[in-house]
Amino acid sequence: MNRKKIVIDPITRIEGHLRVEIEIDENNIVQEAWVSGQLFRGIEIILKDRDPRDAGLLAGRICGVCTNSHFRAAVSSVEDAYSLELPKNAEIVRDLMAMALFIQDHVVHFYHLHLLDFVDITSALNADAKLTYKEAFRYSDEPFHNSYTHYEATLEKLSKFIKAGKLGPFSNAYWGHKAYKLTPSQNLILFSHYLEALKFQAEISKAVAIFGGKTPHPQSIVVGGVTSVSDILNPQRLNDYLFIIKKAKDFIDRAYLPDTKLLAIAYRDEIKAGVGRSCGNFMSVGGYEFEGEKKLFCDGIIYNHNFNTIEDFNELKISEEIDRAWYENESSQNNIKYTDLNKDGSLKTAKNDDKYSWIKAPRYDGNVMETGPLARVLISYTKENKLIKSFVNEFLEASNLEILDLSSSIGRNAARAIETSYICEYTFKLISRLIQNIKYYDTETWVKFNFNSLKKNAKGRAFLEVPRGTLSHFINIENKKIQNFSVIAPTTWNATPKNFDGIRGPYEAALIGLRITDPLKPLEILRVLHSFDPCLACAVHVINTNGKELSRYKI
Repeated sequence: MNRKKIVIDPITRIEGHLRVEIEIDENNIVQEAWVSGQLFRGIEIILKDRDPRDAGLLAGRICGVCTNSHFRAAVSSVEDAYSLELPKNAEIVRDLMAMALFIQDHVVHFYHLHLLDFVDITSALNADAKLTYKEAFRYSDEPFHNSYTHYEATLEKLSKFIKAGKLGPFSNAYWGHKAYKLTPSQNLILFSHYLEALKFQAEISKAVAIFGGKTPHPQSIVVGGVTSVSDILNPQRLNDYLFIIKKAKDFIDRAYLPDTKLLAIAYRDEIKAGVGRSCGNFMSVGGYEFEGEKKLFCDGIIYNHNFNTIEDFNELKISEEIDRAWYENESSQNNIKYTDLNKDGSLKTAKNDDKYSWIKAPRYDGNVMETGPLARVLISYTKENKLIKSFVNEFLEASNLEILDLSSSIGRNAARAIETSYICEYTFKLISRLIQNIKYYDTETWVKFNFNSLKKNAKGRAFLEVPRGTLSHFINIENKKIQNFSVIAPTTWNATPKNFDGIRGPYEAALIGLRITDPLKPLEILRVLHSFDPCLACAVHVINTNGKELSRYKI
């Protein structure tokens, strides 16, 4: 069988360093895939020998998008090492910052990182404003900014871009590709919301900054609690946060969710065919307590799309391999071992022991796992989580889909939109709890401790669900200094390379069997990989390879 190789590098529009090589047969169907993280980052090396109380400020620099997530996870791992119990207000404030980040991250991903894989910008020029106005009511009873004048103004902006010969952020794309299915009116609706989402992301960032001091790289999370006391006790600041979330909910309910339904209806055949479906193994650690035992997300493990049997998550089953990642197999330190590419510039993948990525290979009980909004929605829905079940049912009914259909490229987008909608509802209740605590004079935001009196040696870990999936930080403290620090980020799970076992990770598995319409314009590849929302800055990290198991961090 004759096979051709296609190389796409970089894959991501904003944050790059992700490369994919695929082999297609004579029918342009993907037979094999290799996904490679191309940039080495050594944040853990910088953390070594530092004061554990500085872990958050440094780990937060792992990524310029996921700053809050890494900041909190690092600090939480230190608190776990020292068995510090946080005041309820500190937990709520951290959750409020996290919820705002979830909302921002999901909306930015859909509109600015992924939507142009489905929206043909040049086709929108052929839209009729009045027909577009009517089309919008197919997906919402009250569409966002839906008027003739709004669409006419949007068309004028787009026309100026094109007439100037400078498409700016819309350049270097596959406009006119046969895989685009939307009508001119549908393209115009989504393009208009793309522009509105630019304003949205600026506003929602303020919600993080109210309690974080600034964003990205917030400053207010410290070991033992939070420092944003004056903001927490200021009614105007609380009201500012609440006002931003209310505006966000309006955009989500009237633009984001309807737009996702639009895609789901237009591409229903691809969804039903399972385009972009991956390994079928899903993982969530759950979290974000609400009203006692209730949690926003349930923990669990699903194997092979079997929704009838869900195992509880067990951190002792996690291991991390480096057999096909560019690290030294036998070493007591964080040594890298980069092997050159082939002479033609391709990755070395001919043998099952060739190394081809900086990303390591995490496994759960020896299995690859998909993590992220899709995993959370599938696990929480199947576990009858009452906080989210109605949101999922409403979307499935409106789109005429089943729960399995969410396991697809467009389904991942649907899961994000569903998740964003119910996170907004949860956020309103969280802020109410904080106000109630303050009303009854509970103003504690930090647990007092004497660092000098704490034990010299300690180990801790933190598991969090963050926008892209399961994040875990592990810390080993010796003589009150960080001896070793390790991170397994969501993209590390999803973009894992093959190991000696040859098992494909979620990214690679989702590409197998995909048909490419035009090998010179592999739009279908972008759709699949972008649906995971890759974050390579988070994914590539070092580890002390003296033993592949992470048991040395476990409590």
